[in-house]
Amino acid sequence: MNNITPGQVIGFIVIVIIVIFVLVVIFRAVRIVPQATAGIVERLGKYHKTLTPGLNILVPFVDRMRPLIDMREQVVSFPPQPVITEDNLVVSIDTVVYFQVTDARAATYEIRNYLGAVEQLTTTTLRNVVGGLNLEQALTSRDNINGQLRIVLDEATGKWGIRVGRVELKAIDPPLSIQDSMEKQMRAERDKRAAILTAEGTKQAAILQAEGARQAAILNAEGDARSQVLRAEGEAKAIETVFGAIHAGNPDAPLLAYQYLQTLPKIAEGEASKLWIIPSELTEALKGISAGFLGPLAGGAHEAPKG
Repeated sequence: MNNITPGQVIGFIVIVIIVIFVLVVIFRAVRIVPQATAGIVERLGKYHKTLTPGLNILVPFVDRMRPLIDMREQVVSFPPQPVITEDNLVVSIDTVVYFQVTDARAATYEIRNYLGAVEQLTTTTLRNVVGGLNLEQALTSRDNINGQLRIVLDEATGKWGIRVGRVELKAIDPPLSIQDSMEKQMRAERDKRAAILTAEGTKQAAILQAEGARQAAILNAEGDARSQVLRAEGEAKAIETVFGAIHAGNPDAPLLAYQYLQTLPKIAEGEASKLWIIPSELTEALKGISAGFLGPLAGGAHEAPKG
């Protein structure tokens, strides 16, 4: 230790300073840019170049790199904004904007705070678009509003190196009084549709019942007509058979009169039988029968005095 001279100490200190200087130079010269990011390099305060992802070499103490810029698509949700509709109602609208930085140089030098600029531009454009619609149109035209917002924002932010991909309305909240009125209207519409459906069901059921009754009546009438036809055909065949048998038997007048006498009690059983019509042939037949039964008796009576 006593052999160390002041010159050696100074030399050691110089070597340490040189090593530290070299390390600082290397640290400031080498830049590693992550994927999906970009770095802006300024040389002596002026834009020099845009660094791409990977290893990059800068000139120490001459080049300066600004904070990295995210080149991925970003999603920003803005707080609710009060908007006045065409019918003078104040609605609160939440918006979500999908955008992506496509030019890091323009996003750095053309606009100071591109995120704040996008928010303010979204708010003003939203008020212009929704201000020309009434409440019902604003609630039912989300796709139209989204399309108009995207077109306007994309055109305005193009010079800033930003591309707006989509604009979505998360929520459109009308005033509480309007919400109550809308709920009552919707409830009335649902009750109306339910009543209409019930009436339609009742009507359809009545129609089906009437159709069923009509079909049943038609079938019953057809059955009765068919049964009467069959009954008439049977009676006709029976009469034809009886007439054939009578014709084949060649009956005389007394036999016919006797058959008619047997049928008279059956005719008298009917409550509607008020008037009887006796054919003249029956009278002649009855005379023949009387003559047949009373002839011998009459002959005996005449012959008795002769005895």
